[in-house]
Amino acid sequence: MNVFITGGLGFVGRHLSSTLLELGHRVTAVGRSKNPSGIINHPNFKYLAADTTVAGDWQKRLAEHDTVVNLAGKSIFTLWTEKTKRQIYDSRILTTRHIAEALAGGSGNTVFFSTSAVGYYGERGEDVLTESEPPGHDFLARLAQDWEREALQAQSARTRVVLTRFAIVLHRSGGAMTTMIPAFKLCLGGRLSTGRQWFPWIHLDDLIDAYLFVLDRPEIAGPVNWCAPHPVRNQDLTERLARRLKRPAMLSVPGFVMKNVLGEFGQALTCSQRVQPAVLQKTDFLFTYGEIDSALDEIVLGG
Repeated sequence: MNVFITGGLGFVGRHLSSTLLELGHRVTAVGRSKNPSGIINHPNFKYLAADTTVAGDWQKRLAEHDTVVNLAGKSIFTLWTEKTKRQIYDSRILTTRHIAEALAGGSGNTVFFSTSAVGYYGERGEDVLTESEPPGHDFLARLAQDWEREALQAQSARTRVVLTRFAIVLHRSGGAMTTMIPAFKLCLGGRLSTGRQWFPWIHLDDLIDAYLFVLDRPEIAGPVNWCAPHPVRNQDLTERLARRLKRPAMLSVPGFVMKNVLGEFGQALTCSQRVQPAVLQKTDFLFTYGEIDSALDEIVLGG
């Protein structure tokens, strides 16, 4: 299998690339840097420097692959000015549009995994959110809708499009835990706002396994919630992580402070999203880390 991964040397992309290579597949990773650090040393790995928000020769290379994974996009973990929001939006929409254009010009059968996010659902309180639920109305929800709409332009008799709605990805080597664990070790960890909001998550190992699982099941297409079956409330996550690190979790950051300091992004951090992976469960995907306790044990205690 020939796999083309935008953002292939990022947090998720690097792990996915390494797993695919170990299984004997060929991987082309795409990134903006001409001299990236940490190039994967493997005979079946190639790196392509390209700005995927701009049409170019990289699209011809993409068309030579039978699997495409789009992980490109500017991080949302920053202060949201109008300029930053435009960069967050364009990095996703333009890249996805150009991928869809390249796939339309291809000649073989292709599986296109286009990343989206559970931000699609917006603030939903106690609602149980499966893939059939309608979208929200805030910036991240509108972004996810437009992002998915661009990806679906590639859908055809030859191209299967899977919209992977990511929850927060947990792993010791990157993502949310690399920020949370140091804060807790300094006794600065605590809940956000009331702590009652639902926190959707997935362990990186299960996320990678989900790609391999869905790849072999042609009946799965459209939106798929890439999340564990048991979301956890923010306060519960805080207490369980603190207990494993043997640190207190007495601090809390009021919602109005987050809004005043971080603006619109602060509001997004306190959204409640009780997301369920209905598609994965219905097709009998087996989670290694379905409960937050097993995930934290692996991340913090090493198993």
